[in-house]
Amino acid sequence: MIQPVRVVHYVNQFFGGIGGEEMAHVGISLADGVVGASRALQQALGTQGTLLGTLIGGDNYVSEQRAEAIAAITEHLHNLRPDVVIAGPAFNAGRYGLACAEVCKAAQTLGLNAVTGMHPENPGTLSYPSELLIVPTGVTSVEMPTALAAMVRLAIKLSRGEELGPAQVEGYLPRGLRRVYDRQRPGYLRALDMLQAKLRGEAFVTEVPIHAPERVTPATPIADLARATMALVTTGGLVRKGNPDKQVSSNATRYYRHTVAELRSLSGNDWEAYHSGYFNHIVNSNPNYILPLNFLRDLEEEGSIGGVYEWIYALPGVSTPVAVSKRLGKSIAEDLQAGGVHGCLLVAT
Repeated sequence: MIQPVRVVHYVNQFFGGIGGEEMAHVGISLADGVVGASRALQQALGTQGTLLGTLIGGDNYVSEQRAEAIAAITEHLHNLRPDVVIAGPAFNAGRYGLACAEVCKAAQTLGLNAVTGMHPENPGTLSYPSELLIVPTGVTSVEMPTALAAMVRLAIKLSRGEELGPAQVEGYLPRGLRRVYDRQRPGYLRALDMLQAKLRGEAFVTEVPIHAPERVTPATPIADLARATMALVTTGGLVRKGNPDKQVSSNATRYYRHTVAELRSLSGNDWEAYHSGYFNHIVNSNPNYILPLNFLRDLEEEGSIGGVYEWIYALPGVSTPVAVSKRLGKSIAEDLQAGGVHGCLLVAT
C-alpha cells in the first residue's frame, strides 16, 4: 500500500486566517494540521497526502526581515522533514509570491521537494524562473481549487520520485532547462508541419516562442509648460545621507518619497546614491546628476515651467522585475495625479 505523502503548506497571514494587511507584520509560526487555506489543500490531497503542519508568515515580515524569516522557515522544515513543501498559491500578490519563492528555495536547500503556484507576472515568478517549480495561476484566488489540484498533482509525482515531463505537458512554467531527447521527426519536417497548419488556419504550437514587448501609448504633450507643475522621479537609488530609510540597493519592492519643498538643489552633504548597478562616486559628490532639482529650479525661476512638485520619488531600478516595476510605476503615477502634477521627469541610470 502506498503511504500518504507528508506535506507542509506555507501561506501568508491572510490565507492563514490571522488577518489582512494590518497583520502583515507577524512573524513565522507553525500551526498543527489544517488552518485557513490549508483546508482546501487537504481536500485536494484527499487520501494521497497528509498535512504535517501549516507555516504562516506575514508578507511584510518576510519581505523586510528576510534573513530572520528564512532562518525560521528553514528550522521548521528541518524539524518536520516533509516529503514535499507546497507554497501558496500566491496568484498575483507580489510580496506573497516572493515569500513563496523563498520558502521553496529554503526547502530545496534542505534537499526537500517544493512546488508553488502564482501568476506568470508575479515578482516571485520573475525573480527565480529557472530554480522553482511553479504552476501558473490566474490573478485572484477565485481559481484556488484549480491551482491547488495542479500543484498537488506535481507534488505527488515529485515526492514519489517520478520524473516530470516537459512544462507544456505537465502544466508548470518553463524553467529554461534543455534536455536531449528524440522528437521522432527532424526539424525541417516539424517546421513544414507548422507552416502548413498556419496556412490552413489550424492551431499549432511553435517551438520558438516569441515574447513581444508591451507597447505603451505615449502621453499627450503638455499644452502649456509655463503653467505646469513638474515632478522628479529617479531609479538611481537616491537616499538621504546614511540611508536611514534602509532602502535596498537592487531588486526594489517599494519606492521612497522625500520632500524638497524648501530645497533649491541637492547637496552631497545630505544625499547620496545607494545602487548596485553603477559607480556611485560622482553622484555622491553631486546628487543632482540623478535627480536634477537645481536645473528644474532654474526653469521654474525663469518661468519656463509653472513649478516643481514638493515631493521627489526614488528607488534603485537595477534587477527589479518588470511586474514589480509596473506596480511601483502605477502607484507613483497615481500619487502624482492626485497631487495635481502635469508632467514628470524620470531620470534613469
